[in-house]
Amino acid sequence: MIGRISGKLVLKAPPQLLVDVGGVGYELEVPMSTLYKLPALGEAVSLHTHLTVREDAHLLYGFASLAEKALFRELIKLSGVGPKLALAVLSGVSVEEFWALVRAGDAVRLTKLPGIGKKTAERMVLELREKAGAVDGPASLGGAATAQPATPLAEARSALEALGYKTAEADKLLNAIKAEGMGTDQLIREALKRAVR
Repeated sequence: MIGRISGKLVLKAPPQLLVDVGGVGYELEVPMSTLYKLPALGEAVSLHTHLTVREDAHLLYGFASLAEKALFRELIKLSGVGPKLALAVLSGVSVEEFWALVRAGDAVRLTKLPGIGKKTAERMVLELREKAGAVDGPASLGGAATAQPATPLAEARSALEALGYKTAEADKLLNAIKAEGMGTDQLIREALKRAVR
């Protein structure tokens, strides 16, 4: 499995990229959320990756954050959701906002994402709600979720939730870390270290 790629960004042809790693060019497909964070052509880039092996192709998908990669993997586990649709979801909504919509049970807003019909949206809410740390309360009464700028702490929490930790567990692990100045990846690593103690 190829889990991460670091090299020189050679080509941007949305949704595809070409990254030169030691003279070998890797083609990746990325969501728009990742594309917006990329450096200029010719500069160094590092992406978290997911490899899909099909009978007719090996496809590599790239993500700017572990939270995006974790959500992508959760989405492609769902019946009727393939990699293309998962990329469309990530292109249409932030990781934080997606989980907020699932927690709120807002299938109607999910249908506004490209390629998501009513049944698929309802399946997402039903199958992912527990992982999103669903809570009964005002958030589930139809209030529109607003996209907040994702902080490293919020991204780390989303990634832990996507890995199967309940919200309370993720918060407990992250609260045990002196998080000031840490990036998302470092926070996730530290939280997972504490989880296995």
